[in-house]
Amino acid sequence: MENLSEASHFITQSEVNKFLLATLLCGLIGLERELRAKQAGLKTMIMIGLGATLFTILSVKIETTSQDRIASNIVTGIGFLGAGVIFREENRIKGLTTACVIWIVAAIGMAIGSGFYEQAVGVTLLVLLALLTFPYLEGYVIRRSTTREYRIVREFDKGKLDSYEDYFRHFDLQMERGVQVMSDGKISGSWTATGKPGNHDKFVDHLLQDEDILEFHF
Repeated sequence: MENLSEASHFITQSEVNKFLLATLLCGLIGLERELRAKQAGLKTMIMIGLGATLFTILSVKIETTSQDRIASNIVTGIGFLGAGVIFREENRIKGLTTACVIWIVAAIGMAIGSGFYEQAVGVTLLVLLALLTFPYLEGYVIRRSTTREYRIVREFDKGKLDSYEDYFRHFDLQMERGVQVMSDGKISGSWTATGKPGNHDKFVDHLLQDEDILEFHF
């Protein structure tokens, strides 16, 4: 079977094994993304891994003088693909982890296409370990400290916005003052505050009772 395939110059058993391994490893990563309902899931990761594997195999087969030409362009192409899943939602940037996973899946495919199976398997295990354990570590960090942005609007009264900074300190929130704007007899200010989620909740509850505040964004 292998001799027949090699004689026809269609596909070798070694190449079939590479495609199967790429499907398995990239599929495992894609499954984790799929279970977490991320933008790029099982099918996407398998397609990226298989594409990178095929391009790497072809770069060896058809490039006699510079075998890294096609392979080097995979990195550039994957960069554009990864950028497509990054977007801004309110005050947060989302999709960065998925973009990084797309990039590393392509690298795994290239490693398989080049015959570096141990490296591909090792990196896949490390990626899965990181993806499965980091959310718990992030949750622990968030429970201890989180950052929120606040904006307060009220009728202009000199020094009144500064008094709200005392509330940040009272509720043990480390704050950084942003832009303050005066317009049509109203003054607005913004702050970035960091602290425990419970302290943020107490701060918000306190300011919601302030009748002088016209607008409160939190």
